[in-house]
Amino acid sequence: MKLQQIDHLALTCRAPEVSKDWYVTVLGFEHVHASRWKGVPLFLKLGSTYLALFPHRQDAQERPGTGPRLDHFALRAATYADFKDAQDRLTELGITFAFQDHELAHSIYFSDPDGNRVEITTYDLQGRV
Repeated sequence: MKLQQIDHLALTCRAPEVSKDWYVTVLGFEHVHASRWKGVPLFLKLGSTYLALFPHRQDAQERPGTGPRLDHFALRAATYADFKDAQDRLTELGITFAFQDHELAHSIYFSDPDGNRVEITTYDLQGRV
């Protein structure tokens, strides 16, 4: 088997339009394929990363068990300056985040409107000022 990368992450959302606006405004995603599939899912693109936002159905049967789930997903900032800009932008928008030093990378963690944890990480520790 030869694979290239993750194609997309599918997230269920209480209000997909609200989540779409958040990902576009906060993280710079672009809404793509708007005229397809009668709007379900909403597809967002950032570089080669795609998110598919599906509405959470109240009548949907919950997944059984309390086993492992996706903990978070990470977006990479190429430079430390971009990483700092992301922190400044989140602060400007009133979004709280937690910083973590992973020794070989620095990361910040925060949540989207549905409580999904998002990480922004950089490996450009030489770029610190």
